[in-house]
Amino acid sequence: MSSFTFQGKDIFYEVTGQGKPIILLNGIMMSTKSWAPFLDSFSSNNTLIRVDFLDQGQSTRLVGDYDHSIQVEVTHALIKHLNLESVSIVGISYGGEVALEYAIKHPKLVDRLVLFNTAAYTTPWLRDIGRSWIKAGNHLDGEAYYYTTIPIIYSPYFYEKNQTWFDNRKKLLVPLFSNKPFIDQMERLTNSSESYNVLNELDKVEAHTLIVSSEEDYLTPLRDQELLFKKIKNSHWVKIPHAGHASMYERPLIFASLCLGFINVKETTFNI
Repeated sequence: MSSFTFQGKDIFYEVTGQGKPIILLNGIMMSTKSWAPFLDSFSSNNTLIRVDFLDQGQSTRLVGDYDHSIQVEVTHALIKHLNLESVSIVGISYGGEVALEYAIKHPKLVDRLVLFNTAAYTTPWLRDIGRSWIKAGNHLDGEAYYYTTIPIIYSPYFYEKNQTWFDNRKKLLVPLFSNKPFIDQMERLTNSSESYNVLNELDKVEAHTLIVSSEEDYLTPLRDQELLFKKIKNSHWVKIPHAGHASMYERPLIFASLCLGFINVKETTFNI
């Protein structure tokens, strides 16, 4: 476990394994601990880097409003702190948006880019879902927040097949969702996405990019990733059936295989 100081704030990160570096960027409700199921696979042949954004996990909590740009700078500060010349970045949802912004701002530092369940901008649909989360959180009713946020993150297929798993998740999450400091963090993180829009900058991405959709993602649906695919050069698009927004948990083998295969393949062109 390690940390460094960014603009007077503590940033928590962890590094495991050796080899080509991969940074995993968290979704909005996630932390470095969320990637635990993937540690062995991702660090067996790579240097795996996990980081908590500001207002996440063990990093410093913020006060007041901010946007994604501060998380982009956190990512850049971490890369510089670790003296890395280039990295591959995997981001899901919120983390995918920050990864995309980073690749736009620092194109020469990104080797491969993998974007799961990511959009180019916060659509009115996604904005209003976020606002419903904030409204639910204001009541500090953990069950209300759970039922407002969790079902829509997963596919109906996964939800129905894994009721025992969800019952256990509910027991863990309801107390957390009743905790005001956590809900305040979630409100700030959610608000930080309202102004997110890189639609007119996607041509600046230089890295070979893998875009991954889930066919039952009701937060960032297929059309969002299709837009990325059309506008990012050197991009490739994969769709996962019977999966929702939390694709890494619903289809972990596919998630790991797509990330590690795309990042570690040596060639980007083949003589066929």
